[in-house]
Amino acid sequence: MMSLGPLAFATPWVLLALAVLPVLIWLLRVVPPAPKRLSFPAIRLLYDLKPRDETSATTPWWLILLRVLLAALVILALAHPLLNPRAQLVGGGPMVLVIDDGWAAGHDWQARQEAADELLAQADRTNRPVILLTTAPNRDGAPGTLNRLRAEEARSQVQALLPKPWPADRQALADWLESQTLPSSAESFWLSDGLDGPGVAALATRLQRLGALTVLEPEGGSLPRLAFPPESGVDGLTATVARAPGIGPSSLWLRAVAADGRILAREQVDFPVGEVAAQKRIVLPTELRNEIARLEIENDSTAGSVALIDERWRRRPVGLVSETSFQASQPLLSELHYLDQALSPFSEVRRGRIEALLERDLAVIVLPDSGALAGPEREALQRWVRNGGVLLRFAGPILSSAVEEGGEQSLVPVPLRQGGRLLGGALSWSQPARLAPFSAASPFHGLAIPADVTVQRQVLAQPSLDLGERTWAALEDGTPLVTAGAEGEGRLVLVHTTASPDWTNLPLSGLFVQMLQRVVALSQGVQGARGDQPLPPVETLDGFGRLTAPSAATQALPPGLEEPRFGPALPPGFYGSDQSRVAVNLAPAIAAVTPMVQLPSGIARLGYERGEEVDLRPFLFTGAMILLLLDLLVSLLLRGLLPMRRARGMAAILALLAGGGLAQPAQAQSDDRFALAASLNTVLAYVRTGDSTVDEASREGLTGLSRALERRTAVEPGEPMGVDIETDELAFFPLLYWPVATSQGGLSPAAIGRVNSYLRTGGTIVFDTRDQGEVGFGGGGPGLQRLQQIAHGLDIPQLEPVPPEHVLTKTFYLMDSFPGRFTGGTVWVERPGGRGNDEVSSVIVGSHDWAAAWAVDQAGRYRYPVVPGGEAQREWAYRFGVNLVMYALTGNYKADQVHVPSILERLGQ
Repeated sequence: MMSLGPLAFATPWVLLALAVLPVLIWLLRVVPPAPKRLSFPAIRLLYDLKPRDETSATTPWWLILLRVLLAALVILALAHPLLNPRAQLVGGGPMVLVIDDGWAAGHDWQARQEAADELLAQADRTNRPVILLTTAPNRDGAPGTLNRLRAEEARSQVQALLPKPWPADRQALADWLESQTLPSSAESFWLSDGLDGPGVAALATRLQRLGALTVLEPEGGSLPRLAFPPESGVDGLTATVARAPGIGPSSLWLRAVAADGRILAREQVDFPVGEVAAQKRIVLPTELRNEIARLEIENDSTAGSVALIDERWRRRPVGLVSETSFQASQPLLSELHYLDQALSPFSEVRRGRIEALLERDLAVIVLPDSGALAGPEREALQRWVRNGGVLLRFAGPILSSAVEEGGEQSLVPVPLRQGGRLLGGALSWSQPARLAPFSAASPFHGLAIPADVTVQRQVLAQPSLDLGERTWAALEDGTPLVTAGAEGEGRLVLVHTTASPDWTNLPLSGLFVQMLQRVVALSQGVQGARGDQPLPPVETLDGFGRLTAPSAATQALPPGLEEPRFGPALPPGFYGSDQSRVAVNLAPAIAAVTPMVQLPSGIARLGYERGEEVDLRPFLFTGAMILLLLDLLVSLLLRGLLPMRRARGMAAILALLAGGGLAQPAQAQSDDRFALAASLNTVLAYVRTGDSTVDEASREGLTGLSRALERRTAVEPGEPMGVDIETDELAFFPLLYWPVATSQGGLSPAAIGRVNSYLRTGGTIVFDTRDQGEVGFGGGGPGLQRLQQIAHGLDIPQLEPVPPEHVLTKTFYLMDSFPGRFTGGTVWVERPGGRGNDEVSSVIVGSHDWAAAWAVDQAGRYRYPVVPGGEAQREWAYRFGVNLVMYALTGNYKADQVHVPSILERLGQ
C-alpha cells in the first residue's frame, strides 16, 4: 500500500500505467476520427478532378482530453484508492497485537476493540497468524502467550477482554519478551491507552526489533481523568480532579453518589488554562453528606475516575458536655476550647448538658475532666454507651481528687489508682515524659509523634493482666496514657491527662487532632488505622469503575499498608466487612495523567478517532462509465449517426447515471444493515443519551428483559439496539426505552419531527427519569426537570396516573404497582380518547430506573441493587417489563376480553 496523507492506493503498481497517457495522446492526435459518411449518387462528378495532397482531419483537443481523462480514471480505479485508509499489514510474518488493558483503557474501550477488530479482519483476509499480548498484569502473572492464533480465535479473545482496574505494566511485558523466543519478522500494532509510564520506550524498542510498529493512541483531550479522595472540612468535602497537561480550558461534572445509586450532588469543575488539577467544594447537610459512598467523574468509566468514601469522610456529630456557658471569660484555660478547636474541622460539635445531649443523635460524647456523675446522668450515659455510643473522657484535677477520695470508678475502661501521680520508681519522673510509638493494635498506629510533645502529669491506671490490651497510647516508660474498653455495643475511652495545656502540651499539637479524628471514626466501627489484622475484600472496582464482588484471586489488605501496589491480588475497592469498610482508591497511586510523548524514531503513530475508510473505486468506475458513454454520444454526433432529439435523451440518461453513481454507497449500506438488524426480529430499543454509564445500563437492562421474555413468553426478541434519535429510523421498534440523562442535549427540529412521526404511527416511548431516589427536594428530581426541557416541541398527549383497571396492570401479570430499581412514585400513561392506536398509550413516564433493575452482565448476574425491597422487588420489576412489552405488542386485547361473556351469551341465543 502507498499512502499520500489521507489517500492511499492498495495496488500502487497499477499507477505505472499513467506513464502511457502521453502515448495515448499522441495516438489520438495521429489517428483521425472516423469519416462522416453521406449517401450521394453523383459520384461521376468527381472523376475529372485532379488529385492533390490533403491533410487528414485531427481529433478535437477537447475529445482528446475527454478520452485521456477516461483512461486516467480507469487506471486510478484499478489502483484501488482508499480515503482515510486503515493501517495495512506488510510483510509475511505474524501480526503481534499488544493491547493496553490497564485502568486507563476503560475510558475508550469501545474504540480499542473496534480498532482491534479491524486489524484482525485484515489478518483474516491475508491469512496472517496473530500473537495477542496485554500489558496489565493478569491473575496468572503471565502477560500472554506466544501461541500463533487464527484471526477468528484472536477475535474471540479480544471480545472477552475487559479493562483491569490496576495500571498497565509495560516494563514487565518488555522484560518478559526479552526472555522469549520471538519470530524473526513480524508486524506489531500497539493499541495504547495514551499514557506515559515506566517501560514505554523499552516495550516500543522490543516490538520495533521485530519489524514495523504502529502505535494507536487517543487524542490528548480524550485521555482519562483522575478523582482523588476528598479532604474533609467544616461544612463539606473538597474534591480534587486531575487531567492531562497541554489542554485548554475545559470543565467536567463531578457527582456525589449514595450507596444505592442516588445522585446526592452534581457539581461542575472548571480547569483554567494550563492547569492539570482543579478543586471543587461539595456542601451538603450532614445527613446527606454521611450518605456519600463515592465521588465520580461523569461520563468517565475508569477505576481512576472514582473516589470511594468510607467512614473517614463521614461527618459524625460529637457531643461536648458543658455544664456552663461555653464562652468562658478565659477560653484559653478551658478544656472545652481546645476540644472544640480540634473537633470542629471534621465533626459537627453540639454542646450542652448530658441529659440534653442524650436526646440528640450523636456518635461520640466527650466528657472533659469531671468528678462523680449524678445517679440518673450516670445510668443514662451507661445505657447510651451500651447501645453503641462512644464516650471519650479526659482526666484532670477533678477526676484525680475523686479517685483519691475512693470514688468515681464508673464509666472508665480500667480501674484507676489512688495517688498514682506521686508514686516513686518507674512511675515518677524528674522531667516531662515523651510518648512511646503507637503499637500495631492501636487505632493511633501510623500517626507521627512530634518530638516536642510531652506529659507532665497524669492519672494512673491500676495494674492488671489485661491492661496492655486496653492501652492505646503509652509514655516511653510504659505508663498508659490512653486506655479503652468495650461496654456492651459501645466503647469507653479515657485519656489519662487533661484536654488543656495544664498537664501536657499534647492539645497544642496536630497529633491531638489526629487522635480525636481516629476516636470519632470508631463511632461506626471503622478501624482508624485498619488495626493489626488483614482486611478481607468486600467489594472491588472493575475496569469501568463499577463495584463488583471480589474474585477468588483477590487477597486481604495487609495491616498498615499505606501505599498499596495494585494488581490482580489487590484491586481498588472496599476492604474489611459490611459494617466496617475501608476504601482503597486508585488515584493516589497514579498521581498524574501524563500523555505518551517520546517514542523511538521510525514508529507510526495513529489515533483511534479516524474517519471512516472510503473505497473510491465505485466513484472512479462510475465516472469512467459516464465519460465512456459521453464519448460514444459525441462520436455518434460527429459522424452524423445520431439525431439531435435522441442526443438530448441520451444526455438526460447520462445525468441520471451520474446522480445515481455519485450517491454515497457506504451510508446506504449502513442504513441497510441497521434496517435488517431492527426488522428481522422483535427488538427492544433504547435511546442513546451520550452518557456511557446510562447507555450501558440501558443495554444491559434490555438484555436482561429480553432473556426474561424469552423464558416466560412466546416472544423471542433479538439483541437490544441503541438508537440515535437524531439520525436513526424509529419505525422498526414497537417500544422505545428513553432514559433521561441530565447531560443529554436538546433535540433538533429533525429529531422532533422523527419522534412525533413515531408517536403518531403507533410507537410507544417509555420515558424513565431515573430520579425516584432523588425526589422530594424541590418537587421533582433533575431527571424530571430535564425531561420537561427535552419534551419541548414533542407531541406529548395529555397524561394521567395509571388507573387501577388499566390494561398495563393485567397484560401478562396482575399488578397494582410498577417498581424498578426504586419503588414508589407515579407512572403516567396517555389519557383515554387521545389517539386511535387501539387505545395504547404512546407515552409512558416513570422515575423508577427500570433498566437498572433488569440489568445483567455477561454472566447473567444482576448489575445493580434494588431498594428497598431487594430481590422480591426485582421480580416485580421484571413482571412490569414483561407487561410493558406485551402491552406494546398486543395492544388492548386484554381489555377486549371483558366483552367475551356478553358475546358468548348472544351466540347462545
